Amino acid sequence: QVQLVESGGGLVQAGGSLRLSCAASGRTFSTYRMGWFRQAPGKEREFVAAISLSGANTYYLDSVKGRFSISRDNAKNAVYLQMNSLKPDDTAVYYCAAAYGWVFSYDRVATGDKYEYWGQGTQVTVSS
Repeated sequence: QVQLVESGGGLVQAGGSLRLSCAASGRTFSTYRMGWFRQAPGKEREFVAAISLSGANTYYLDSVKGRFSISRDNAKNAVYLQMNSLKPDDTAVYYCAAAYGWVFSYDRVATGDKYEYWGQGTQVTVSS
């Protein structure tokens, strides 16, 4: 029902910025809450950020608060992750994910098992 394609990853130096995009296709994009996850080599996948249906509410991983910003444009069927002040520890493959429903709480957005659809991922590499 929903196809997700990430883009915008690449190589950036520490302290720099990068903007990731996730383009969604399928029906009723605005009925899905969206999230970003990341996975570094040899590490578990971790929650990064999530946004509610309208974009009015967000959650962030503590280590990215104040540096990352998630947003969405329902008219364009897209969700974004603006990443500023990047650190080498931010290096990972970043995935966007979608979950159906309007309920927005931490336990529903911070767990990968709660998401029904996933993109293929985009590599972000931050050099020191």
